[in-house]
Amino acid sequence: MSNPEQFPLATQRHSFAHMLAQAVQRFIDPDAQLGTWPAIETWCYYDIAFSDWITFKETDCKALTKSIQRICSEKQTFLVYACDIQEWYTINALTNQQLKNELLDKFQQQGEERISFYLNVVPAAVLEHARETAPWRKEYYTAVTAYFQEQWTIDDQQAIVFLDLCAWPHVASTKEDLDTGWCVVSKLAGAYRQADENNQMMTRIYMDIFANKEELKAYQTILEEAKKRDHRILWEKLKLFTISPLVGAWMPLLQPNWTILRQEIIDYLWELHKERWYQQVWTPHLAKEDLYVTSWHAAKFGDELFRVSWKEENDKFFIKPMNCPHHMQLYADNQFSYRDMPVRYFEPGTVYRDEKKWQLSGLTRVRSITQDDGHLFCRIGQINQEVMSIVTIIKEFYATIGMLDAYRVSLSVRGDDQSKYLWSNEVWDIAEQGLKQAADDAWLPYKTIPWEAAFYGPKLDFMFKDALGREQQLATIQCDFNLPERFDLTYINEQWEKERPVVIHRAISWSIERFMGVMIEHFAGAFPVWLAPVQAIILPVSDSFHDYAETIHAMLSTAWLRVKIDDAAESLNKKIRNAELLKIPYMLILWEKEQTDNTVSVRVYATKEQYTLPSDEFCTQLLEEYTTRSLGKSSDQA
Repeated sequence: MSNPEQFPLATQRHSFAHMLAQAVQRFIDPDAQLGTWPAIETWCYYDIAFSDWITFKETDCKALTKSIQRICSEKQTFLVYACDIQEWYTINALTNQQLKNELLDKFQQQGEERISFYLNVVPAAVLEHARETAPWRKEYYTAVTAYFQEQWTIDDQQAIVFLDLCAWPHVASTKEDLDTGWCVVSKLAGAYRQADENNQMMTRIYMDIFANKEELKAYQTILEEAKKRDHRILWEKLKLFTISPLVGAWMPLLQPNWTILRQEIIDYLWELHKERWYQQVWTPHLAKEDLYVTSWHAAKFGDELFRVSWKEENDKFFIKPMNCPHHMQLYADNQFSYRDMPVRYFEPGTVYRDEKKWQLSGLTRVRSITQDDGHLFCRIGQINQEVMSIVTIIKEFYATIGMLDAYRVSLSVRGDDQSKYLWSNEVWDIAEQGLKQAADDAWLPYKTIPWEAAFYGPKLDFMFKDALGREQQLATIQCDFNLPERFDLTYINEQWEKERPVVIHRAISWSIERFMGVMIEHFAGAFPVWLAPVQAIILPVSDSFHDYAETIHAMLSTAWLRVKIDDAAESLNKKIRNAELLKIPYMLILWEKEQTDNTVSVRVYATKEQYTLPSDEFCTQLLEEYTTRSLGKSSDQA
């Protein structure tokens, strides 16, 4: 790199996005229609609509990477221009990029009058070479070059080989300022044009760009490890849940192993809330349309709601898409005074949303969702103390999971235009200050993000990193001034007057399904003892030790530990291999010596360590690891 400080990696990624699209047009499909092209984190992507006669596969990514490297060697220069939108329509017609007109129409609707764009030009020394390597695009860009030589400042010793709308900065030269050694076209995905399912499906091409070889290699290693940890693969190997075509896609049926994990998470969440005076509630799985009209969810999420017909009534019903409107009704059916506040509800309630097919993926987006839901009704002056309590729960929960390192928090507040927000500026000031004070008091690594608050209140969003360093948004705390207003919720204050409470929505794990998908990948399916469906498996080496195996099983089961016996007529090596495939934390191997000495030979899955303990001592060790929810040595996050 000639000057990496002048052109930071983010700028290079934007420039590589243009190189990616240019390579597609020059070497694969001259009539490819170009969509959107953001540069994010360690990569960029470009949405491409290929011609019907083109089939671009993931196996073609390597060749596309080489094409990008080839055109970067041409010493192309990035030139930035701006023009009236109407003139761009004329320019765009020369390149036959019909999808760009959609963007122009959108810009005009937003009141934009001028737009910026970048040209890629080559000098005379490489002009013919560029044309020879791009015969398919010659007719388009010969016309574009002629237009700019006549109307703008391109001289006759330069030729345009690519142009596109862009407001971001770019490097000066592809040869001098882009290092193609540490970039790779990595994968493909499908994406609807403009994220609208009514539009055509485009091919999203991803390109990873790094500062050096070491970063690229490290990232590729993480990708390979991520494939091994993919919960969509591990759920079948570990027999966690079932997707049945007769039941419906993305509505998982929980196998016994999964049900154990789910219940352990819910039990722990309830333990953390119970000691802070939450009350557990339950609400039905459907409700009248009127409930969601009042809450405004029917208007905002109408297309995502499952409707239910009702034979004996004219009322319309919806299957429950969220728990909060139901909790408003629980509060409304009481006459609370200021002495009762705060009121805290806890419900891990299952809800249902008619998500679009293109949005659904594994456990991260499903149609039946168990929300880790909690709603607090408090006075404005209690916001800080309640938020602080929730923050404490979040930190304790994720410390137990082993994800509290390197997390970050976003404090979403109002923007400058405060007319779009519900309730007074005074109330908003108190709420924002309450969240900020709690974040300061808890030493949260937070950043204030203007304009990101919802119209109904500010919020704190927590992002945690899993074992591979991938960021996951999992917890949230949201103040809500809207629902108390819409449902006319009140309490009686010290002056015997009705006063409006504030609702605080909180989710610790977001949804149980999504959270468990993250957990499967975080632990690579090798769960710590407290989450493991089977915590230990007993492996008698022959039938003569079966009675002793039953004795050990009875002792561990009596202590409420989850244990099984593998008494199959198979070799010890096969039994060990089967237990390792299921990632069972502990294997207890029983030989004659173990039976004689009343001991167990312990093999640890994560470390492959082996040792011998008295059976009662192992029981005590395992029970302590379970009850303390220790990560211990039985799980493998690395």
